[in-house]
Amino acid sequence: MRRYPPIAEHGMIGDLQTCALVSSDGVLDFFCAPRFDSPSVFASLLDHDHGGYLRLAADDADVQCNSRQLYLPDTAILITRFLSHHGVGEVVDFMPLNRPEQASGRRRIVRILRVVRGTVKFVLECRPRFDYGRAGHELTLVSDSAAVFRGPDLDLQVQTTFPFHREGDDIVGSVTLRLGETAALVLTTGIEEPSRPITVAQLEDEHEATTRFWHSWLRGSAFRGRWQTMVHRSAITLKMLTYAPTGGMIASATFGLPEQIGGERNWDYRYTWIRDGALAARALAELGFVEEADAFRRWVTERLRDTRHACGEPLQIMYCVDGDPYLVEEELPHLEGYEKSGPVRIGNAAAGQLQLDIYGEAVWALTQSRELAEVSGYQGWQTLSAMLDWLKTTWDRPDEGIWETRGGRRDFTFSRLMCWVAFDRGVRLAREYARPADLDGWTTTRDAILKQVIERGWSERRGAFVQHYGGDVLDASLLIMPIVGFISPKDPAWLSTLCAIEQDLVTDSLVYRYDPSAAPDGLRGSEGTFNLCSFLYVDALARAGQLDKARYAFDKMLTYANHVGLFGEEIGPTGEQLGNFPQAFTHLALIFAATTLGSELERRSERGTRPHGRPW
Repeated sequence: MRRYPPIAEHGMIGDLQTCALVSSDGVLDFFCAPRFDSPSVFASLLDHDHGGYLRLAADDADVQCNSRQLYLPDTAILITRFLSHHGVGEVVDFMPLNRPEQASGRRRIVRILRVVRGTVKFVLECRPRFDYGRAGHELTLVSDSAAVFRGPDLDLQVQTTFPFHREGDDIVGSVTLRLGETAALVLTTGIEEPSRPITVAQLEDEHEATTRFWHSWLRGSAFRGRWQTMVHRSAITLKMLTYAPTGGMIASATFGLPEQIGGERNWDYRYTWIRDGALAARALAELGFVEEADAFRRWVTERLRDTRHACGEPLQIMYCVDGDPYLVEEELPHLEGYEKSGPVRIGNAAAGQLQLDIYGEAVWALTQSRELAEVSGYQGWQTLSAMLDWLKTTWDRPDEGIWETRGGRRDFTFSRLMCWVAFDRGVRLAREYARPADLDGWTTTRDAILKQVIERGWSERRGAFVQHYGGDVLDASLLIMPIVGFISPKDPAWLSTLCAIEQDLVTDSLVYRYDPSAAPDGLRGSEGTFNLCSFLYVDALARAGQLDKARYAFDKMLTYANHVGLFGEEIGPTGEQLGNFPQAFTHLALIFAATTLGSELERRSERGTRPHGRPW
């Protein structure tokens, strides 16, 4: 067992209320329960010695053993294969989905062991560490195959079909299986009393039910273009990052994973950002998953009607998955951090920041389709209209911007751009559906924002739109300008901006968000290239007609996916994945890029044109 496996060496399983990461070593090293944003039970990914883990893997003490991971196609069921000279064994991991829309403290992880060749010995270690490793627990052995760990606020039951024994306050065991034999382990949280003994036959039935759920859900996809496997894997990932009881979508499954090894940029992403959730909802809706987009629309509407906000605005940038606005940030000094990258943080102080772009993303995502407009009804329109009436007099303010910098407020171009989007889409919707609205006021505000961005967001020296007014720093967030229709993708001003971004922020098709040395963000250290921006770059190239260049960049980006098609937040200097994992931002942008590029390639094919020259 490695102390710190690479971040990318993990697959994710989930049940639409929480999720877990399983390394290619067969170690469940990250799990928070009963919700995404609950305290961790296993977090050895952040501290090998004190975080806790559940290991169920082939015993490789006496023989060389390699491992491989894959998903059962079109599902969230993860298979870890162990290959040795003695045999080939598999651990099948999944979380059953039993009425995921009803919030419950009872979560289950099923791990089925089987041997498909020869003989394999599997070993078990279960070492939970409750409350982020801050609390002790009591262990009760119910039998030689059932145990209950009692923490301060959560009980954890482990059941197996093979014997184990106590080792201090933890349990260990082993089982040897031959060709065709199976065994199993079930981990359950939130139990009131020990459950009945488990059987492999019962768990195989749950495996089949979970398979049917994911296959049935994915049949709702309308995507039939290129890169279907990667697009559908991204869709499943976004679905797994959705809290079904409320419809809130979290930004990532984890907290504390570093943007730079040994650095301090270690944040908690297990919350629902208005921006990330709205864009994820839009990506899913583009694929045909309107129910998920509608659930998020209802979640946002409830936030707009809620008067509890830490920032004093109609919306704050992020919330707990149930809509609670209070996310107190704290450091966990007892945790070492991934590869000694500290401090490890939970909560997020950025919740109190002012980021005006969130209003644009919310309106853009939730007014994109006729279905969403119709189901929102008149009450939904009134809520949206009231928000735009408020924004009409408050948009022209400095804020902290999309990247949540801690270096002070500025007049960020991206924030003004997305305020333009809010009014532009609001005006369109009011006209299309003949809804009551201050059309004159909204239209005047929309046009004033556009004029301000054109005049003050443009740098003559750089020949480009820049990060903030009065500066010359470039920012990759502006790659979204042609996507939202602010500017034509072939406008000379935009092509000049795209060229400047390529010169300053693009390296081998990978894109940095901005240059911290040129625009200090209040934090020490650096970071990797940002995967969201790399996929937005592909989208921008495709819209600009640079299809060969876009396709080459997209194909190169796909090589950075991990072995099961997942992406983190960033790519490091040697191609390693960095930041919290997996990242909704990355997967939604992959969907945007694939749909745009695929459509443009299809149009070129229909025109009968041929590519010229080599890919850039």
